[in-house]
Order: sequence, then structure tokens, then C-alpha cells
Amino acid sequence: MNPAQRALWYIESHLAEPMTLDEIAAISGVSRFHIVRAFAAATGLPVIRYVRARRLSEAARSLANGAPDILSLALEADYGSHEAFTRAFRDQFGTTPEAVRAATCTGHLKLQEPILMDSTMIDNLKAPRFETAKAFLVAGIIERISCDNGAAIPGLWQRFHQEVAGIPARIGNVAYGVCCNGDDAGNFDYIAGVEVADFSDLARRFGRIRIPEQRYAVFTHSDHVASIRRTVNTIWNQWLPASGLKAADAPNFERYDETFDPVTGNGGFEIWVPVKE
Repeated sequence: MNPAQRALWYIESHLAEPMTLDEIAAISGVSRFHIVRAFAAATGLPVIRYVRARRLSEAARSLANGAPDILSLALEADYGSHEAFTRAFRDQFGTTPEAVRAATCTGHLKLQEPILMDSTMIDNLKAPRFETAKAFLVAGIIERISCDNGAAIPGLWQRFHQEVAGIPARIGNVAYGVCCNGDDAGNFDYIAGVEVADFSDLARRFGRIRIPEQRYAVFTHSDHVASIRRTVNTIWNQWLPASGLKAADAPNFERYDETFDPVTGNGGFEIWVPVKE
């Protein structure tokens, strides 16, 4: 896992929080000097410029969707005043926040999209264990993910951590990242959620899914969470074809227990893949 990949994960999953270059370097396991050069070499962008561009791009989307309070957006983007935010916004996009809100679209702006993390296959995938899990319910933050916006998932987890306290009837402290409702184009719904006893008091803003009783191949991902795409790619494109098993038409999910640290991305987690003979 290279430092730039760790930095990308940290930035995207903490985008709405204050962050410094020192913090990004610490999460990446290297010095400030190292991460500045490693990030630029991997992405072509200075790390702090990327942070600023991503925050302003998300602010632009909010403005186009009619966000009424520009000062709140400025503070969320880590600017201390409306004026400072407007200057940075104009420098980034060549227009003002008010103009974007009035236009109700971002098609004329060059937004900075999340940079995808590494998805090359790994050569040391550990053999899975097999379990049959009983049916259970998951509720949480949901978003439709396409093949070109998978980098949005860390931001989805950030929203989950902000809203998880509002999910009623929660069971336990395990979190789940559920992939479900896939289509032939490779799009799917992703729910960052928790197990719940029922959906009766769940607010409509939350996604929900019943995961059926199912047999799973369970893989342990011990590395930093930023390398998850490599593990998932290896499971689906190398291990599964060679296993003699077939994927079942059921949700697959990540399981994060108390050993996983959502602040650093370390601690490991499990990937549960539904299988059939």
C-alpha cells in the first residue's frame, strides 16, 4: 500500500473535517516531504490543492442543488469567511458561488472528481473460510454507485459516521458496507449501515435492505482500507473463477467490527461474498 493511496482514502473519507498536511502524512506513514512528492507523482496534483479542489467541487454541487447558506458551505469547506470562500471559489472555477447557485447546474465547471484508488490484483490473497449466515436487516446511508464513481464510497462512510446515531433499533457495534441491486452495466447500490431489529421507525432518508440467509466465502482484508479495490478485484477476477464455485445472486458486503479504526483506516475487516456450488 503506497502513501498516495493512503492519503487519497483519508482525504475522501474525511473531506468535511479539518485536516492538515501533517495529519495526511501521518496517516500515510511518511513525512510531509515524502507525501508531497509521492502524492504529486501518483496523481499529478499537489496534495493540498487536491483537498481544496475536492471541497470546492462538492460545495459547487451543493450550490447547484440550491443550498441557501453560502457561509455554512464556506465553513464546511474549511474557509473562515464568506469572502475567503468566494475568492477561492472564483480562483478555482472562474465564477462566483452565487452565479453557480443561480445557474442550478455545474456543467460549465471543471470539477475535481475523486481519484480512484489502485485496483490491480494482489498475489497473496489468503484462502477464505466458509460460513452460512442467517438473514438480517441493515439500515444506513445509501448511494447508487457506477463503475466510474466508486471513489465516492469513502465520502459515503463519512456521512454514515455523522448520521449513525439517528438509526433506531440498532443491534451491536458492527458496521456493514453492502453492495446490492446490481445491474448489467455494473452499477449497484451501496449501503454504509448497521444491523437493526426492524425498519418500523427508520426515517425515509435512510436506505434499508434485508440480507437473506446465505452461504459465503469470507475473506480477511488485513491491509489498509484504501487497498480494498485490489482485494475485491482479486476475489472476483482470480479466486472465484479458479474456485469451482459460482457467485450467488445476493448482496455481498464488508463487515467492520471493533478492531477497525475508521479514523486511520487500519485494523482490517472482512469481505463476505455469496457463493453456491
